[in-house]
Amino acid sequence: MAHRWHADPLVWGHGPRLLEVFQEPTCPFSVKTFNKLDEFLSQAGKDNVRVQIWLHSQPWHLYSGIVIRAIIAASTLEGGKDNAYRVMDAVGKHRDEFVFEDHCRGANRRTTPDEVLQRLEEYSGVALTPAFDTPDLEREIKRHAKYSRQNGIHGSPTFMVDGLIDPGMGSGDEVSEWVKRLLE
Repeated sequence: MAHRWHADPLVWGHGPRLLEVFQEPTCPFSVKTFNKLDEFLSQAGKDNVRVQIWLHSQPWHLYSGIVIRAIIAASTLEGGKDNAYRVMDAVGKHRDEFVFEDHCRGANRRTTPDEVLQRLEEYSGVALTPAFDTPDLEREIKRHAKYSRQNGIHGSPTFMVDGLIDPGMGSGDEVSEWVKRLLE
């Protein structure tokens, strides 16, 4: 029987101000950003802001497509976006197992897509392979890609505040700086 699914939007918080973050999950700067999002929501207040993650594949991160499909697949399971969060967190905590040295060499070059999925399941605790195997999942992957392209996103992480790209925001900023940008 085919996996029946609905992709849970990767949105946390419910306030009027919207911070959209475009990220490639294996990019070190995106991981740095991802690791600050909980603190941002805590400092800004979930009643004041929403954070939406858009997955932005970058071809030099050679497992990008597999990892992004796995995250979106996780969002279709019971637990939705929380499963996706767990997979993103697992990638960040074990990043070296999902990247190539200098984007082109190293032990991971011999890793198969099935081994990438096994690692993601092991580290996240999310059984995502059945959902990953859903052919129609590409519809949601394309939605993320299309939204990025429509907004002129080229690199990760990129930040949009209330629909406008904010080139002044970066992964190296203190969380308090993000809060000021959105709430002051």
